[in-house]
Amino acid sequence: MTPTVETPSAVLDRVSLVLDAFDGPGRLTLAQIVRRTGLPRSSAHRMLERLVQLRWLRRNGRDYELGMRLVELGSLAVHQDRLHRAAVPLLHDLHRATGLVVHLAVLDGSDVVYLEKIGDRMTAAIPTRVGGRHPAHCSAVGKALLAHAKDLDCDTVDLANRRTRYSIASPAQLRSELAKTREHGVAFDREESMAGFGCVAAPIGGQGEPVAAVSVCGPVNRMMFDQRLVAPVRMTAMGIWRNVEDGPARVAPTLQQARPLRNAPVLRPAPTREPALQYA
Repeated sequence: MTPTVETPSAVLDRVSLVLDAFDGPGRLTLAQIVRRTGLPRSSAHRMLERLVQLRWLRRNGRDYELGMRLVELGSLAVHQDRLHRAAVPLLHDLHRATGLVVHLAVLDGSDVVYLEKIGDRMTAAIPTRVGGRHPAHCSAVGKALLAHAKDLDCDTVDLANRRTRYSIASPAQLRSELAKTREHGVAFDREESMAGFGCVAAPIGGQGEPVAAVSVCGPVNRMMFDQRLVAPVRMTAMGIWRNVEDGPARVAPTLQQARPLRNAPVLRPAPTREPALQYA
């Protein structure tokens, strides 16, 4: 009997199945990978060992985990991305100006995927990570993007995945929240994603066609759901999009914090080609 020869596409499908099994933190055993993928045990074992040789996976005893080659490739993919490169300087400016954790995220189906996270001591308290996913309807960045998603049917959004008692629980509530986001150009998260924390987010992109969103997050008692945070977040979003459209030659706006953030930001003339945002 002639042995079956797998086509390249079939091999790639199996590799994808194996790698997708690691969607989450922690290590996996061979038995867990077999259960998650449905592959025959012998085939899964051969593929795992080959992926270890290629540094795509790493073996620790009988457990497997993602290898450094995937980390390297993932890092290259993010840092070569035009949007990410255009955003990073302004994300750091926004963090310095507000003292809050800053996120850059894109929409993928009903989730947001985080492309960047910038902060200091507060960073560890917020359980997000670069490359991590989060239900879009539970986050400010997600709502900023869902508000402009074409052909979105709020009745089909899975709202069962609630993170706190404040998370959106009904299609009617989601429709109302997204309408407010479209009207004001900004989205809020008041303990909907994590108890005790809030966020303010704005979409990045052309009118009504965002490609990403930026947010600031922190303890809800430090958050100001008004122009004191709305203005710098929206200005950062606009600055990032100008950088994406015009390339590195353009002088981008910077956020300068003259003193601790207390009052609404005001625009003042600056000698550069773009206005500098200062805090009075």
